[in-house]
Amino acid sequence: MKYIIYTLGCKVNQYETQAMETILAGRGHSPAMEGEKADCVIVNTCAVTAESGRKSRQALRRLVGENPGAVSAVCGCWSQTDAESAQGLADVVWGSGDRRGFLDAVEKAVSERQKSVSIDVPFARKVIEDLPAGAYEGHARAWLKIEDGCANFCSYCIIPYARGGVRSLPLGRIAEQAAELAGKGYLEIVLTGIEIASYGRDLEGKPGLADAVEAVAKAAPGVRIRLGSIEPTVITEEWCERMAKLPGLCPHFHLSMQSGSDGVLKRMKRKYTTDEFYAVCGRLRRHFPHCALTTDLITGFPGETEEEFAETMAFIRKCGFAAMHVFPYSRRPGTVADRLPGQLTHAVKNARAREAHGAALEMQRDYLAGCVGSVQSVLFETESDGYSFGHAPNYTEVRVEGTGLRGLVKLVKISAAEGQMLVGAAID
Repeated sequence: MKYIIYTLGCKVNQYETQAMETILAGRGHSPAMEGEKADCVIVNTCAVTAESGRKSRQALRRLVGENPGAVSAVCGCWSQTDAESAQGLADVVWGSGDRRGFLDAVEKAVSERQKSVSIDVPFARKVIEDLPAGAYEGHARAWLKIEDGCANFCSYCIIPYARGGVRSLPLGRIAEQAAELAGKGYLEIVLTGIEIASYGRDLEGKPGLADAVEAVAKAAPGVRIRLGSIEPTVITEEWCERMAKLPGLCPHFHLSMQSGSDGVLKRMKRKYTTDEFYAVCGRLRRHFPHCALTTDLITGFPGETEEEFAETMAFIRKCGFAAMHVFPYSRRPGTVADRLPGQLTHAVKNARAREAHGAALEMQRDYLAGCVGSVQSVLFETESDGYSFGHAPNYTEVRVEGTGLRGLVKLVKISAAEGQMLVGAAID
């Protein structure tokens, strides 16, 4: 069977796509090459915003149009939360769980032209699905999913309804997969999940995220460890002390913020205040000097006043983020926020997003300028036009002249910042 998989959304979706590709390869299937007819097209969908759902539908229609006669299949968060719409577009409609069962259904649809729909109840899931860790072919960085689900129920978020409650991969299994990845030559492992700060609350003994990171460090010595998005509430003084002892932990922390106004945070049902969030930033900077702190921001949340937005703008500048993902608020039916009064216009939400994005670029330029003159350990991953490109431990992109460095870690003396990239020369 020849297949095409298109992936939208977060690192969890990327992880699950590579896992499905690994499973398909083990069953004797292979991706369709350019110009080759695909027997099936698969879209791994996202539902975090209304735009994500639109892009999921658009991708499916495009792939079906480009591959007439191919079986069409969808899985993921959008098909989990909007199965009725998905059924009108795809032959195989699956939710956000049981990836092996999904692939069984795809194979059956290809061989027997049989359609199928399977949407379960996410909150009935009690155990995480154990999928093969790894990366897309040719990558030196691998993903290891340690957790699924979320129990925070932020008022704007549909994801708990798409993914269910917290399910964690046992520490022993984390160590096994980390050792396996190191043995395959991967130089960096990215720990991912829907909400990794909640790791372990469902397991016997209640291990935490720090335990999971330490398990990876012990099982894969010498391999860099990068963390996915983290809820700031997990970052205590003790957590920082333990993490600072791990030489392989990358000093890049993506903190889920969403707003810099206490009033908005309360309506969002976030679990911290701006003072608590800022204390976390200071804590990380004390233990990891010149670490990269990045974040997410939602603009135009229901009821957000001009004063509250001004508070947010002042707060993000106070935090001095190295990078930000800025999203205009997107209404998600079924969430608390969708029913809140004070819904703002698209024009207002987008104007505030543009202003915040401008501030984000200013902060990024300041952070990158502060990296000039430093020596960074860079994992090189791509080559183009006589240059090699990679990422430093703080996740800034680095360019050096010359090729032949792909898949290697080299020390680079940083000489300049150009746009959103650092430039330097390899010194070892």
